[in-house]
Order: sequence, then structure tokens, then C-alpha cells
Amino acid sequence: MIVHTNLGRAPLSDAALARVAAVAGGYANLEYDLDLGARGRRDIHAERLIARLTGADAALVVNNNAAATLLLLAALADGREVIISRGELVEIGGGFRVPDVMAQSGALLREVGTTNRTRAADYAAAISDRTALILRVHPSNFRVVGFTERPALDELVAIGRRFNVPVAEDLGSGWLGWPERDELPEGLRDEPIVSASIAAGADVVCFSGDKLLGGPQAGIVAGSREALDRIRTHPLMRALRVDKLTYAALEATLEAHAIGQGQDVPVQRMLRMTAVEIGRRAEALASALNASGWRARVIDGLSTVGGGSAPGVEIPTRLVEVQRDGMTADQIEQRLRSLDPPVVARIQDDRVVMDLRTVREDRELRALLTGA
Repeated sequence: MIVHTNLGRAPLSDAALARVAAVAGGYANLEYDLDLGARGRRDIHAERLIARLTGADAALVVNNNAAATLLLLAALADGREVIISRGELVEIGGGFRVPDVMAQSGALLREVGTTNRTRAADYAAAISDRTALILRVHPSNFRVVGFTERPALDELVAIGRRFNVPVAEDLGSGWLGWPERDELPEGLRDEPIVSASIAAGADVVCFSGDKLLGGPQAGIVAGSREALDRIRTHPLMRALRVDKLTYAALEATLEAHAIGQGQDVPVQRMLRMTAVEIGRRAEALASALNASGWRARVIDGLSTVGGGSAPGVEIPTRLVEVQRDGMTADQIEQRLRSLDPPVVARIQDDRVVMDLRTVREDRELRALLTGA
């Protein structure tokens, strides 16, 4: 799994780590305007980069995407109805549910459609003078298949314009897309791209900074200047804001995307790796293990994206399967976890397997395992 929530999601790039180190060791212009020599605003950091990458007029950053959703609902729909498809009332990791987030924001839930089929006409029929917002939520951690229907975002935007109701979209993973769509792993070609939602006319979108974007834990809100001005002045903004370290890591990550160096972002690099590339490394590791008391072989396997991103997407890979005389798979897996640093593998078909897609080439995994 590439983006593992239990393991901290996205590992940061070298540039992001260097930026954090530089900022952490001293003072920074977090809320200081260097041009004016006076107090400034922290909510404008990273805004230009986010706007450049998404096409939005304005943007802000909070501590995660659940916070972003909570904030935009509180700012745009407190005490009024938000229309959402019944099939999009998802539960994200840790038991947090969209209806609960909406309740805490003060917005009133108005469900339309059914679990598997919701039409544009369902949204239009639900609009009244109590309606504040149409909300579309990407089902980032599950997939409904079979007899399904879901209106495209531009259909909802057309309804919103017709009735003067803003449209918001929770995109979840923060996929910025790649320059060439045919370079994408096949399963990611349907993942929603932030700039496409902005181009389709969404008034506001929110997404994670630590999933497919590949940065630190953060929630990003982007959209029209009017919507963002309302959101950034809401009292919750102060409670949900991020610190200088998050801004440093996020800006460095966004800069890599902006200059076409997305491959320098670890998550992006992992997604780009081919099974052939991984196989060469796997064969070298298996050979070293076989010479040091282990029994190892390389087998075909699949990588998953994880972290509530691209549900059901599997990318071909090559796995190192390891065994050791006198040890069960559970014992081997526990032994690997006890190393320093720990090696977190998985058990497949009663065999311990490791996917080198998620291990940087400069990590001394071979020395660690051969000495275990």
C-alpha cells in the first residue's frame, strides 16, 4: 500500500524535508508581511501555488480534509440545508462520517436519490428557499458497481447556476493529474483531477495534501474569491489553521508539481514505477537473503494506492516472498516489525511478502534484513 494512513500516509520529498528543517530552526514570516514591515496573514501562504495548479481564484489551508469540509460547510451553510446524494454519505477512516461532520458544522442534511442511483433531477427537485449548498462527495474509500447512476459535476453546476445555489465538491485525494494522461496507471485514469472540478464550475472544492498530492497532512480549500473570503473569515478558521512547518512542507511539494518535477515527490515516484523496475531490485534483495539464511523468491503481485485514494485500483508489481526454517509467517512478520527501523510487511497466502515499490532505493533494507 502506497499511502498508508496507519503509517503516516505520504512520505515527504527531500525538498520538503529541507524546507521544514530550514524553517524549524528559526523565525519565519508566518504572519509577518516583509514588504510592509507589519503584521500579515498566515492564510495566504501557498495560495498562489494552489491557484496555479488548480485554476482556482483563491485557496487556503487547514489541518486535514475533514477540517476543510467542516469549515466550508460552517461558513457557507450554517443553519441551512445542504443537498447531497444518499450514495455519498460516506464514512472515512476512524469512524468519521459525512453526516456527523455536517451536523457539527450546523448545516442541515438533505438527502436525495438512493444508495446506488441519484439523478440530476433529484437535486433540482430538492432545492428550496432553505437550500444553501449542493455538495458532491467523491467516494474515495469504496466503489459502487452494477446498476448505478451519478450526475456529472457540470450537471450539478448547471442546476446550481439555474437556482443561484453554490456547488461544493469534496475530492478527497487531491489528485493534480499528470501532464500525459496515457502515462497514468490505468486504474487512476478515472480519479477526479482538482483542476477539472474547478474548470467544470465548482464554486469551492476541498482535498487532502497528504494523499495523492504527496505532501504533509493538510486540508486544502480552493475556489471562487467570494466563497473563499467567506470561509477564511469564519471563526473556525483560527481553530483549524496550520503551522509554519506544514506550510513549509506543503509549499515545497506544490513547487515540485508546479515546475513539472512531480517525480521528486515520493508518492508520485512510487505510482510511476513499473513492475520491471521493481523486479530488478526485488531479485537483488532475494539473492542477498538466500545467501544469509532466508529462503526468498520473487513473485508477481499487486500494489494498492490506499489512504482513502483510488478505491479498487491495483498496480502490477513484483514481490519478495520470504520464509525461514522453524518460523511461521506470523513469527517472521513480527520479527521484521521488531527491527530498527521496523520493516512492515504483509502476509499473503500464508507467506510474508514485501513490495519494494514503497522502499526508497537508498534505504539499507538489504543490510537490515540479512543481519536479522
